[in-house]
Amino acid sequence: MPKTDRPLREGFTTGTAATAAALAALAQILEGRSPARVPTPLPPVPGGRPRAWLDVPVALCAPYPAPELAGQPVPAGAPCAHARVRKDGGDDPDATTGALITASVFLRKDAAASGINLQGGPGVGRVTLPGLPVPVGAPAINPGPRAQMRLALENALAARCGDAPGPGALTVIISVPGGEELARQTLNPRLGIVGGISILGTQGTVRPYSHAAWRATVAQGLSVARATGCRTFCLSTGRRSEVLLMRRYPELPPQAFIQAADFARFSLAAAGELTPALLVWGCFFGKLAKLAQGLEYTHARESPLDMDALAALCAGAGARCAPAIGRCVTAAHALELLLDDPSGMAAIAAVGARAAATARHFAGRPVRIHLFHTDGRELLTL
Repeated sequence: MPKTDRPLREGFTTGTAATAAALAALAQILEGRSPARVPTPLPPVPGGRPRAWLDVPVALCAPYPAPELAGQPVPAGAPCAHARVRKDGGDDPDATTGALITASVFLRKDAAASGINLQGGPGVGRVTLPGLPVPVGAPAINPGPRAQMRLALENALAARCGDAPGPGALTVIISVPGGEELARQTLNPRLGIVGGISILGTQGTVRPYSHAAWRATVAQGLSVARATGCRTFCLSTGRRSEVLLMRRYPELPPQAFIQAADFARFSLAAAGELTPALLVWGCFFGKLAKLAQGLEYTHARESPLDMDALAALCAGAGARCAPAIGRCVTAAHALELLLDDPSGMAAIAAVGARAAATARHFAGRPVRIHLFHTDGRELLTL
């Protein structure tokens, strides 16, 4: 990333782009206008309120389905429109930056219609392997964007039509021209997502990513924690694991929680130089296995998980599923195999023990490890 004296510019996710496109298409149907920009709610917080709102520019809006849907099954006879939003990654461009995320919206006005039917069209991947937050066979539209689109469309219908409908009143088909080609530049093929990109985004916005910026953020968080008198430092690998650590340690102030992201060695070493009474590391199974592997930096693209090494470690703990783990594509799939194995918890504990040893080596002091499942369960504490 080139050096700059200006603040790094945030962008927005494919989920926010899809939501804005759906809102623009709905406005075309209900009001007969093609908005140049749409106020778009970001994914909801617990309780259902939008996290925040973002004013998103619309690249195109027209009163007919997206051309790439020609020959695809679509609702017959329903008023429809489509809109395209160009995904903007801000100063953190990735393969999807510049892609035209498209929503074709079909409105059923009859009294029997209810709800929102969300579908994936051309250029949106389809899930073929287990271990992802979307079931096998479904379009690769993650839970965060799904909730974001439902919230946005229900609110828009309530505001314009007087009341929100139930299931089926809207059919929304998300498509991405050129999405299948774009997906080859992502991890989707390795994850078993075929035919296009994923619609992602737990927060709705994209924060500029640079190693120096992340390290500075971690160091600053540790400094604030120490300055505010924290005696326990809780490091996590992301927002979801941080939330679960907060639930695990409800007595601690927010300053005690620091997102280390993929910077395992840097964060643990920096925390180890301080004088907390307790140093905690919270993560999901993929990051735990990478820590057990001894990786200092755990980003998916730059530091792949060695499935053969994971399988060997699990085999040593007696897991019958170890050969299948060697063939897994994702750590999440491996975890589900272990959870169904009679010796699976022993194998998970062996992975955790190896990870705890690595963490202790990085930090120069003992580290308490919490392993969480993506459904919120705590699977292991060491």
